[in-house]
Amino acid sequence: MLCAMVRIPLALALCAGLLAAAPSHAQPVEVAPLAAPDAFSVAGRDTGLAPTLWRGTSTETLRAVLPLVAAKPLSPAAVQLARRVLATGAPGPDGAADPALLGLRVQALLALGDVEAASAILQRAAGLERNPELARAAAESALLAGDDARACALADGLATGRDETYWLRLRAFCQAAAGQTAQAQLTFDLAQAQARDAAYGRLMAARLGAGAPGAASLRNGLDYALSRSLGLDLTRATASPAVAAAQAGGAPAAPAWDLEALGGGVAELAAVIAAGQPVPDGGVTALVAAAGEADAKSRARLQSQALLVAALKPQLSPADRTRLAAFTLAEGKAPAGRSLALHDAARRQLAGETALLALWTAADAGAGGPGAADRARIARALAEAGLEADARAFVLEGLAALK
Repeated sequence: MLCAMVRIPLALALCAGLLAAAPSHAQPVEVAPLAAPDAFSVAGRDTGLAPTLWRGTSTETLRAVLPLVAAKPLSPAAVQLARRVLATGAPGPDGAADPALLGLRVQALLALGDVEAASAILQRAAGLERNPELARAAAESALLAGDDARACALADGLATGRDETYWLRLRAFCQAAAGQTAQAQLTFDLAQAQARDAAYGRLMAARLGAGAPGAASLRNGLDYALSRSLGLDLTRATASPAVAAAQAGGAPAAPAWDLEALGGGVAELAAVIAAGQPVPDGGVTALVAAAGEADAKSRARLQSQALLVAALKPQLSPADRTRLAAFTLAEGKAPAGRSLALHDAARRQLAGETALLALWTAADAGAGGPGAADRARIARALAEAGLEADARAFVLEGLAALK
């Protein structure tokens, strides 16, 4: 008002002085840089695991374990653990803003049969054409979904790694589908010269009109697409987890174990474990005592059962510890260094790192899963790290195998 009442030019000088003297109430604006997207922030589905899952995890451990999970057969309990941690949307560890790491994550999910989670993650992925690992995961996901055109577009748009065997095989398929027979034959020959593959070779040769295709192959998305395009009977072929999941649709089912054949007290304890209830002290003590007194014929089985159940008890009584210490079970096959790392990660409650180290040992063990000693160590570590449901799954799987 004062400025409005004072005549010009006096008004200009007076108002300028008033404005200069007036206190400023404006707050400084703090600008925080946005965190770079990483390989694990996008969720494949809701797993119920905490957003701190990957806190403290080593990216080098991720790079070592994810290819093993994608390439090696795992037991059902290990598959369930791998699916849960890899489908979880949680900020990754330092160094996880790497498209190649995202590609490894998605490829592992596809190999585990969690096609829906892999597809959900890929929908939010950028820069597919700049990274062969990520692009390959996207191409396989498209082929599994029956979207051959999308896979071929990815192959055409790839900026690097175009001469790798997988991309030569896919381009040969795409060129054949587009009626470019001469180009497809040349690309096919290059792929086979680089890394000969009998199943792909006969299917692709048939696609090019040179020979009978034989039986369908359902090892991966590309074999699946080739077998479909040739009109082969898909019901007679053994499908990989990824192809089986694509054919079935929906989220993967949780594993189940036949525990009815377990005898007496062990069956009762297994039922308690399966229900997610605390393992009773008396039941553990009775089982440990019986295993310690077992005859030579049943000693190994009973001691293995007792060891697995005891792994779910955070605190054992002095008497139970003494009896367990006298068990004669053989040591596990996991390297001592990995076992020490597993124990340390669990003690610090690093859930993601603990899960990865457990999966490393599980991948080395194969489809049958780890032996009793390694399995008990894994179950104890998972429980201590907060992955209680997965710890129980490893114990139940082990008990079912010992019936």
